[in-house]
Amino acid sequence: MTNSDALSASGAASDAPRIHVVTGSASGIGLATKQLLESQGHRVIGVDLRDADVIADLSTPEGRTALIDQVTELSGGGIDAVLAVAGVDIAGPATVAINYYGAIATMEGLRPLLLASPAPRVVAVSSITSVHPFDQRLLDIMLDGTEEEALARAAVAGQVYATTKRALSRWIRRHAVHPEWAGAGIPLNAVAPGLVRTELLKRLFEDQETKRRIEAGSPMPLGGPYEPVAAAELLAWLTSEKNGHMTGQTIFLDGGADVVLRGDSTW
Repeated sequence: MTNSDALSASGAASDAPRIHVVTGSASGIGLATKQLLESQGHRVIGVDLRDADVIADLSTPEGRTALIDQVTELSGGGIDAVLAVAGVDIAGPATVAINYYGAIATMEGLRPLLLASPAPRVVAVSSITSVHPFDQRLLDIMLDGTEEEALARAAVAGQVYATTKRALSRWIRRHAVHPEWAGAGIPLNAVAPGLVRTELLKRLFEDQETKRRIEAGSPMPLGGPYEPVAAAELLAWLTSEKNGHMTGQTIFLDGGADVVLRGDSTW
């Protein structure tokens, strides 16, 4: 019997406090998610470069190891949910190291701590840019090559951010139904936000030409850019006990941008 089966057999999902690990917890969607979960009575172990319970640089192997070690210690060896929110858009190798390899290291490294939970859950943050133009060579390397090869390609490739988010969604799609995930009762999903009113977006929108370019690339006919708490609410549901059957999905929270950009296409 899986963890999810046990939960179903015991009745409806409970509102008992859970332990969540949130990377990128010092700002943006990560901070909004941390605050929302804490307001619901849950415990959050925040991970970031500053202002967090765990200070770790997810672009490096040492930082990833520090994340696992410190979360293990702080949690007492057991957690209920992992939210891999941390990400950057600074082009080049660092974007690949954090957005893709850092996210995977977080999810895979913390998976053993989830196994004792009656309702373990994992979610990552992808992006509407996952359907934007991308670098095929870099994508292939991330999915089937080595990190060293991917970092070298990222130094010369274009569309690096979009490619990392596409690769992350593909990785989740590939792994969600494996024995160590679905077989262990762990739903594994991603959220792909559209334009979110973070400090970065506000700064970018100060230049009208940049604003027009960004809005053209991610058109949002339903409501336009939104506050981080909207993404936080979806992330919180995906990592709640209520989500016992959705897995392997990238859910576009984008005001219709994916529909405008891709029409009838799905994947």
